Amino acid sequence: MRSEEYDWKTEEFGASHQGRPGAVLADGAEPKPVIFDPGSGTNFHETSNWRVYDGNILSAPRATALRGACSCGWRGTTLHPIDWAQVTVEGPDWYDTEGPHHDWKQHIADVEHQAVPVPEDIAGLLARLRERLDALADDAPLAALRIVAALEHVTAETATVAAYAVRADDQSWDTIATGLGLTKADARTRLYRYTRSY
Repeated sequence: MRSEEYDWKTEEFGASHQGRPGAVLADGAEPKPVIFDPGSGTNFHETSNWRVYDGNILSAPRATALRGACSCGWRGTTLHPIDWAQVTVEGPDWYDTEGPHHDWKQHIADVEHQAVPVPEDIAGLLARLRERLDALADDAPLAALRIVAALEHVTAETATVAAYAVRADDQSWDTIATGLGLTKADARTRLYRYTRSY
């Protein structure tokens, strides 16, 4: 079982852009995943979590730096040295990974900038609708559920029409993925899901 153990996520881009501090070795390479085999047949745990690259766990190599890493394959160019003595004192959960996190947030800002913009009036409407629905979920939960059901119906119909229109435009998958802010695989999945529901 592979576990990337992503620490940072966005609501909009889902699995396409999940981030984490990535380990970097002294030669600048990214270490291979570490496999934990409990000896129970075919079940094993595989991880690339930076914490295991301390040079002690299961003969994993010692990382010298961290950088921002994203599930889309992006890797930050800025290296942030690891102070393993400080990691030992503070514990890995308390170690400062703000540098790689900041770099990943800049990557997400770049993804958002390249994506097709959401019209300002729609973005404002969605923000107000969410705020109103959050309040209704507490004050009138049945009304909130009725509204959500109506929205699901409307958005499913709109998504189907839009997905067919995108495919009719015969745009490349690179263009579609960039416009949605997703990986090509996730963009294909999204469009196929909407067109299959028709």
